[in-house]
Amino acid sequence: MLKLSAVTKRFGMRTVLNAVSLDLAAGEYVAVIGDSGIGKSTLLNVIAGLEPVDSGRIFFQETEITGLGDDQQTLLRREKFGFVFQAFHILPHLTVEQNVALPLLLRNIKKEVKTTLAAVGLAGREQSLPRELSGGELQRVAIARALVGDPKLVLADEPTGNLDPENARQVLALLRAQVKERGAAAILATHSEAAAAGCDRRYRLSAEGLAPLG
Repeated sequence: MLKLSAVTKRFGMRTVLNAVSLDLAAGEYVAVIGDSGIGKSTLLNVIAGLEPVDSGRIFFQETEITGLGDDQQTLLRREKFGFVFQAFHILPHLTVEQNVALPLLLRNIKKEVKTTLAAVGLAGREQSLPRELSGGELQRVAIARALVGDPKLVLADEPTGNLDPENARQVLALLRAQVKERGAAAILATHSEAAAAGCDRRYRLSAEGLAPLG
């Protein structure tokens, strides 16, 4: 489904991604582990087409992302990708239901979101405002928003960084279960070995590149 071949990204004189290669099949849930500032977010950004690469190639469903124009990359992100961030990015003036429905509005899709909210444990909270929710519930809203459009690839960037250990465990289990149930693939970027423990495969990102962990 996703293939990175010798992807390199530099900011000025600094090489952030050094000839990174990765293959990801449908249904796989993999972790990219690395210290803060090592380039995990940059890796997700180049996969999503939000940052250009300096060299190397990225393919998604046999289409070369690195060969697409801006409009094509935007359309690909909107229709095929789901994003979960450390900062929840929930709009405070919208209800839970309205926040989750936003990706559907952008694609002009009419779809009931209550089923997705129920799947992440938020049945009955559709009309709640973000200020009425806990941190764990807000991250569940973010996961529901990422999944509501049935993405083929989910990119999760430190999704439990702002949560206590118990909420983090619940959110990670939920994310894995939903990705597997929907037949999507996912990349979890994290500094936490514990967060990565539930993934199918684990990789370490360093200045030397991306290396598999046992």
